[in-house]
Amino acid sequence: MQRDEAIALLKTHVRNEGLINHCIATAAVMKAVASRMGEDENKWESIGILHDIDYEEVNGDMSHHGSNGYKILMDVGVGEDIAGPVKRHNYELCWDSDTPVDIALTASDNISGLIIACALVKGGDISAVTEKTVRKKMKDRSFAAGCNRERIKMIEKFIELPEFYNIAIEGMKNIKTELGLF
Repeated sequence: MQRDEAIALLKTHVRNEGLINHCIATAAVMKAVASRMGEDENKWESIGILHDIDYEEVNGDMSHHGSNGYKILMDVGVGEDIAGPVKRHNYELCWDSDTPVDIALTASDNISGLIIACALVKGGDISAVTEKTVRKKMKDRSFAAGCNRERIKMIEKFIELPEFYNIAIEGMKNIKTELGLF
């Protein structure tokens, strides 16, 4: 699945621009992590784009989030390799995986919001966000409180946190204009 196809599919199910931007930001991190880990960048980017495809449909109900996304994706012919991680990323419902893609998705899902919040504190300038900025804000649990720090730390199974922060920042810098950042 190509990026533009994934975004088009996402937009048939998600209307909220903030949620669309979150999915695109998560995808940028996923793509960068895939590159670092020698995985399929396009596939991991598509997983990031589509990971919250059902969020509006389930009204944020975490007892259905992910499962409904899986069904949506399978019904339109998206394979298990993309639909499976979408289903499993809801750790409140079915977290039992330690595969690289699943861990990368849950970490990317959470770090993307933290980095955007860091950029907004710096006037929307993602170029001013550094590994040190993210490290400092990771310690402040009241900052971007919805970002689960423990889920971010899961990436340590494959990548050290300082390196992950840099990978995530750089991945998001590649799409900064699309995210409304500079």
